[in-house]
Amino acid sequence: MAKLVLLLGSNLGSKKSNLQSAIKELNTMVDKVVKQSKVYATEAWGDTHQEPFLNICLIIETTKTPEEVLRRTLMIEKKMGRVRTAKQYEPRIIDIDILYYDDLVMTTHQLTIPHEQIALRRFTLTPLAEILPEFIHPVHQKTNLELWNDCTDKLACTPLGTV
Repeated sequence: MAKLVLLLGSNLGSKKSNLQSAIKELNTMVDKVVKQSKVYATEAWGDTHQEPFLNICLIIETTKTPEEVLRRTLMIEKKMGRVRTAKQYEPRIIDIDILYYDDLVMTTHQLTIPHEQIALRRFTLTPLAEILPEFIHPVHQKTNLELWNDCTDKLACTPLGTV
């Protein structure tokens, strides 16, 4: 079984309910969620003129390939009503990002693992360092906690409890 790490985010509608629905779908369509971070309220990154996000990191033990995980997470997003457009930073009902798949390093046209912006985003690193502080990023060769300590992103990231 591979250790898959995902980041979920929502800033439209009932955000907490959106995260709960996505977790339920992931348990069914990807594999069992074995650990999750607290939910964090975070300011929007990129286009900051939108509603704040709720974010959570999950660890899933899976037998699916990275490509199959991507296909299934995109299906979940679509099922939940996410419409992808050419605009990169926009409000969304749900966003599911693959952060890590074990210590795999891969880049294809559709998928980069580990996610190339992990080290730049406090909204990713805060829940990630909570659930996997000592995991060593296979490219940066630093732990998630070290990456969090080094992160220059100053956007607020406030813990809200669990879903």
